[in-house]
Amino acid sequence: MMKVRIEKIAEEARDIRSLRLVRVDGQPFDAYEPGAHVDITGPTGVTRQYSLCSPPDDGSAYLVAVKREVQSRGGSQALHDLVEEGAELEIGMPRCLFRLDAGAPSHVLVAAGIGVTPMLSMAYRLQATGQPYRLHYFARGPEFAAFASLLQKPPFADHVEFHFGVEPQALEASLSACLQQADDQAHVYTCGPAPFMSKVVEVALRTRSEEAIHLEHFQADPAVLGAATGGFEVELASSGVVLQVPQDSSLVDVLQAHGCDIDTECREGICGTCIIDVLEGEPEHRDNCLSSKEKASNKQICACVSRAKSSRLVLDL
Repeated sequence: MMKVRIEKIAEEARDIRSLRLVRVDGQPFDAYEPGAHVDITGPTGVTRQYSLCSPPDDGSAYLVAVKREVQSRGGSQALHDLVEEGAELEIGMPRCLFRLDAGAPSHVLVAAGIGVTPMLSMAYRLQATGQPYRLHYFARGPEFAAFASLLQKPPFADHVEFHFGVEPQALEASLSACLQQADDQAHVYTCGPAPFMSKVVEVALRTRSEEAIHLEHFQADPAVLGAATGGFEVELASSGVVLQVPQDSSLVDVLQAHGCDIDTECREGICGTCIIDVLEGEPEHRDNCLSSKEKASNKQICACVSRAKSSRLVLDL
């Protein structure tokens, strides 16, 4: 974690504000990969993940946007109500689980609401490298569209299309029209509410492979996390020690209780901090940070939420 100071706060849309962060020690930030996020510990001590939306190669500052959530557990509300310019926060190093595919011939970015934040960093990179892209931005209305004024100006204006007030029953047709504008070889990237992303994936799968569709999640699926499952065993490859993971305990809790040094942040399967390599066995993936391809390989497990389909997992620990 590093200490940062809020240099500027701007109201970007209704209930969405941006925080321009600079390092307290005066040093520049490292460049980051488009689509990356950082952990931010707010004034209440709650740590949450926020996508970076500044130019990825601009080390002078990091920019994040925070939406005030009605059901906030102390993260977003604190960054709206309890901080002001000049306040200090702690952030982690950028981590990227939502990457541009270097092999894609073109890119279609599909965002809804606050989901535009990782797309903005991607747009900066695609613009700088001259790669073909189109950003489709869905919001309830102009007042809910963060960074709209930026995206309506050069160099982004010719690459951005806004979709305001699209009703749920019309979303499928609207998304189909968006994707019909692109070549079937274009990769699709989406971020926003879970039902919106599910519909984007459903429509995109009609014309392209699953490997060409990329998602960014902000919240875990409560239904998946709460699904019943039995206990299982884990073997630590370095020592041969076998540990029991009871039905009511998480894998990461058992490992930490045994003395394994496993970092955690979100504990919801979103941030990817606690990913561990799997040498044998079949994980039951419950996370939203590993890609579909990574899950299918069964070579990694997100230890805070995922479990096991096989009776034992052998971990690279």
